[in-house]
Amino acid sequence: MSEPAVCPIHFDLLDPEQRRNPYPVLAQAREHEPVFFSETDGFWVVTRYDDVMRVLKDHETFSARDALRSSPVELPMEVENVLAEGWPEMPLIIDTDPPLHTRIRGLITRAFTPRRVAETEPWNTSIASELIDGFAVDGSCDLVERFAWPLPLRVMGRLLGLPTEDLGRLHTWSSDWLALHQRGSTLEQQLAWARSTVSLQAYFVDALEQREREGGDDLIAALLTAARELEPPLPLEALLGVPFDLLIAGHVTVTRAIGNAILLLLREPEAPALVGNDDLLAGAIEEILRLESPAQGLFRTTNREVDLGGATIPAGARVMVHYGSANRDDRVFEQAHRFDPRRPNASRHAAFGKGIHFCIGAPLARLELKVALPLLLERLPRLRLAGADAFAYEPIFFARGLSRLQVEWDA
Repeated sequence: MSEPAVCPIHFDLLDPEQRRNPYPVLAQAREHEPVFFSETDGFWVVTRYDDVMRVLKDHETFSARDALRSSPVELPMEVENVLAEGWPEMPLIIDTDPPLHTRIRGLITRAFTPRRVAETEPWNTSIASELIDGFAVDGSCDLVERFAWPLPLRVMGRLLGLPTEDLGRLHTWSSDWLALHQRGSTLEQQLAWARSTVSLQAYFVDALEQREREGGDDLIAALLTAARELEPPLPLEALLGVPFDLLIAGHVTVTRAIGNAILLLLREPEAPALVGNDDLLAGAIEEILRLESPAQGLFRTTNREVDLGGATIPAGARVMVHYGSANRDDRVFEQAHRFDPRRPNASRHAAFGKGIHFCIGAPLARLELKVALPLLLERLPRLRLAGADAFAYEPIFFARGLSRLQVEWDA
């Protein structure tokens, strides 16, 4: 077996410049070393579209276990002890393999139906309008804080039947859980994030037990009904990760997509016309997702040695499947750096993954963008960035999202 090649480029997505714009480094990698080993991070990075598709569709070679763990370093014992107070073996659909993945996904598709998604459109419109009413007269705001995270969180909260007053802490706990396994954090931060994880798990245990006692017509109740109808039925502990996963994926990812979309559109002089045109809106949304994928990539673990993109990856290796790089591969998307709502193959993007782990919430995410973007541009005349330092990116490097987006408009 050959030794892993050391990446000839500076790949460090905790670097502030690469947080702001990772795409030049990824373009170099696609051209010169499409599958490379990052010594800093301890994992392999897959950058070309065809190689990314191969990984995503070969779940027997590339296991999804620990799909969100970006650091090769094990958590300190003090942190593991905190996590042990909760449900450390809680399965999540995002990092399980068949056959358990097949059973959990089947459960979700039986409860999270296209009809249930379609029924959220009036909620989306009502909640988005109410949020904009709260700041439209101000002339400026941080659009992430005032709109991009409250909208999808409230929609998902209503779907799951969660009290509105709980959503703020659920948002905090969700963000903390995502940050837990990223390198560069202190022990104090990790301990706080671990406590948040246990709190989030306990919250959904309580929610599931309440639905078991009292029933309901929300998504959690529908999941319980579907779990009982499976043969054999799924136990409660196997179900725990489903609302946990739906809440996090269902609001954090859409929050990023809304912020990314507005920032991208504000840099396009024809943006209002594009988003206001029903014939172009769907294409514009696909291009936004392609160019600024909210999940830049997730992780896989090799079950065997495998040759990929000119590299030999050993068994047991960690692999980052880089959606953001694949989506800008000129071999698939002509002039891939350009925003083109008329692009004929834009929907081939990997922003929602592919294969058995394709994002179940993709239709809801698209619906929320379809509602939010025209409303914002219609209700906030001459929407624009509020200065040169109006935005900042969040620190989770396998994601692409804004922690702040300060905008202004003609009130």
